[in-house]
Amino acid sequence: MADVRFEQATRVYPGTSSPAVDRLDLHVDDGEFMVLVGPSGSGKSTALRMLAGLEDVDEGGIWVGGRDVTYLRPKDRDVAMVFQNYALYPYLTVAANIGFPLRIAKVGREERERRVREVAGLLGLGDLLGRKPGQLSGGQRQRVAMGRAIVRQPSVYLMDEPLSNLDAQLRVQMRADVAGLQARLGVTTVYVTHDQAEAMTLGNRVAVLRDGRLQQCAAPRELYDRPANTFVAGFIGSPAMSLCTVPLGTNGRVDLGGASVELRDAAAAALSGRGLSSVVVGLRPEALEVAPEGIAARVEVVEELGADSYVFCASEVGGSRLTARTEARRTPSRGERIALRPVPGEAHLFDPETGERLPD
Repeated sequence: MADVRFEQATRVYPGTSSPAVDRLDLHVDDGEFMVLVGPSGSGKSTALRMLAGLEDVDEGGIWVGGRDVTYLRPKDRDVAMVFQNYALYPYLTVAANIGFPLRIAKVGREERERRVREVAGLLGLGDLLGRKPGQLSGGQRQRVAMGRAIVRQPSVYLMDEPLSNLDAQLRVQMRADVAGLQARLGVTTVYVTHDQAEAMTLGNRVAVLRDGRLQQCAAPRELYDRPANTFVAGFIGSPAMSLCTVPLGTNGRVDLGGASVELRDAAAAALSGRGLSSVVVGLRPEALEVAPEGIAARVEVVEELGADSYVFCASEVGGSRLTARTEARRTPSRGERIALRPVPGEAHLFDPETGERLPD
């Protein structure tokens, strides 16, 4: 077992001026399931490949279990990687694919077969050991790829968007399988995905990256309840948080066009101290309710969820789009004009210049 530390780790690709990963400081605890998430180009896969030894570290360093691996070859780092495209040998059986790393390491045949059977049983592949990858479903192939990593018994597992090639239903099932497997094995795991729902489901903690820089690293619930800035607020959560930039009002409140939000004392003091005349108000769908009075809005799209619905609206608050969650029986129709009322105490407040969260 081992922890992982990135210390000011930086990667700049030749011919570019902006770092793909910019001074990353991140500590992954021993046995933790850490998820790196962000949009395309955020640096999450580059960071994982730096840890694997597949990308150079131009500045800073990387440690695994207290050992500096910054300049070690991939095979000397005691990590195992699961790739997005499975990377299986099509001419080898499932058993041979899983056991391939042991064969390269010159592990004896009996020990190799024992460990392959053990891993295959763990992954539900015991009846498929004689098949070739072309005879397997996408989910089965991904299990084989995971088995090849597990059989090495490394200190750290690295997973680069391993479920992105699966259909939606299978991806949901595999999320549960991956989480359960990691919990049983207890091995430090660093997992990359662009899917924030996947990140929030799997990770003990989630590190959100943007343009190569770490924005926030926290437990999923904290990311949702206390986003560090407007980027995290808008990226985490589906549907996304509605963000409205509005002028500061009087008496410690801000006007949202028919409704108002009370500023907390610490937030009001921070805005005053920075000499700001406006604030960004963030509202989750559950923080807005359809009411007789409130923010004037027109329903553009209704997304039915069964018992509940999401109502996507164009509002009169600077043209902002707002999303509210309602009971299915009370869902307004598309094109209908409604009023939305903020739930007291549920608004998030941000600095309009830096995007940083204001004190609570």
